[in-house]
Amino acid sequence: MTHLSESLQFFTNHYDHFLQQYQALVRIPSVSTDPEHKPDLLDACEFLAARLRGLGAERVEIFPTQGHPILFAEKRSAREGAPTILIYGHYDVQPVNPIEEWGTPPFEPTISGEYLIGRGASDMKGQVMASLAAVESVLAAGHLPVTLKFLLEGEEEIGSPSLDGFIETHADLLACDIVLNPDSGMVTKDAPTIVYGLRGLLYLEMRLDGPKADLHSGLFGGNVANPANVLAAIIAKLHNPDGTVAVPGFYDKVLPITPEEKMRIASVRSDEDALLRITGVPQLYGEQAYSPLERTGARPTLDVNGMYAGFIGEGSKTIIPAYAKAKISCRLVPDQDPDEIFELIRAYITSLTPEAVRLSIIKHSGAPAYLADDAPGLEQLAAALEQTWNTKVSYKREGGSIPVATTMLKYLGVKSLLTGFGLPDDQIHSPNEHQHLPTWKLGVQALIRFFLSFDHAS
Repeated sequence: MTHLSESLQFFTNHYDHFLQQYQALVRIPSVSTDPEHKPDLLDACEFLAARLRGLGAERVEIFPTQGHPILFAEKRSAREGAPTILIYGHYDVQPVNPIEEWGTPPFEPTISGEYLIGRGASDMKGQVMASLAAVESVLAAGHLPVTLKFLLEGEEEIGSPSLDGFIETHADLLACDIVLNPDSGMVTKDAPTIVYGLRGLLYLEMRLDGPKADLHSGLFGGNVANPANVLAAIIAKLHNPDGTVAVPGFYDKVLPITPEEKMRIASVRSDEDALLRITGVPQLYGEQAYSPLERTGARPTLDVNGMYAGFIGEGSKTIIPAYAKAKISCRLVPDQDPDEIFELIRAYITSLTPEAVRLSIIKHSGAPAYLADDAPGLEQLAAALEQTWNTKVSYKREGGSIPVATTMLKYLGVKSLLTGFGLPDDQIHSPNEHQHLPTWKLGVQALIRFFLSFDHAS
């Protein structure tokens, strides 16, 4: 038997072991946004550190941060000149609310049919454990043809506040030839996917202050500007009737979709009926000149993520609220600059705000868009996926943002390979998050093939 066949056989023979390890990590309630779960984040980090030590990693180090720890590990290849692959992942998860909508306890991983249900089962504990299972299978069957480094953080779900600084100050430690980031997903279970583009992100918050306290609407209504009314009027003017963003200059630097890219995007298998089913909306909505996949990956957006004003409890309370606020995010595309877009939005909102209220706008975060259709290792990863699924790889531009990819490019000089084995209906960030286990198994096999594809590399 070859090294590849032995590695694949080892994984098959020890699948129950890998599944138990996978469930053990999901069982840890590592919710990064909740201070009460801070000890659980450390438990998850130490669990992964123990797994990496068990794989024979020569260096395993937990770096404290002001938030949750960062885990670094290195398993060196004995082969001279072996390339170095840096694997990124995160062990933190989203909160579980609304808890009443879960069919099973979120931190008691449950197998139902072909699915493992639990918070983090897909995003992204399942992807981290797939990587470790592949490494263990390769090592069990022979030598490691690549040097592997791991960078695992516990703050991705809260914006990775500690990660940029860590990567900048530890660039030598993280130096590599290839970056593998399995934190994206697949188009469908039959379409292995490589994400070559990511939209950027701008997140801001606006607040309108009126009276110094809530006022009686009968006594003061008509004489005092209602911040909630003003907020609603401003938000209504952020978009044109056709759904495009109305902020002047918003599209000035948007790169057009080339004919070649239109063909690449169109080649990805897309099911609009599936989108309707997954989202539950009566019909899709967006710029009519673009397909749903083009809108998702190659067109910018502006969305209100939340609004708050006045009395929102049961029953009635007749007030003019003292303030109103809204949280707004923009998904950006090349060549939009987050800082420039923030200034455009701030200027536009300011122009719409009457002097009867006071406006404040805060920028919470921003990251540029990202293209990596020439990332190192792309050919090997595509071949590994195609051999595993016995079909062509789907290349797509993702609608979401993975800021760590741009950070690594900036400080390490390496573009990331973005893949993963989650599916669009995994309900990540929602109740009843799950991972399709047959797809997860194929993902491990693909990673085994990927690591072993460098066996004869010079």
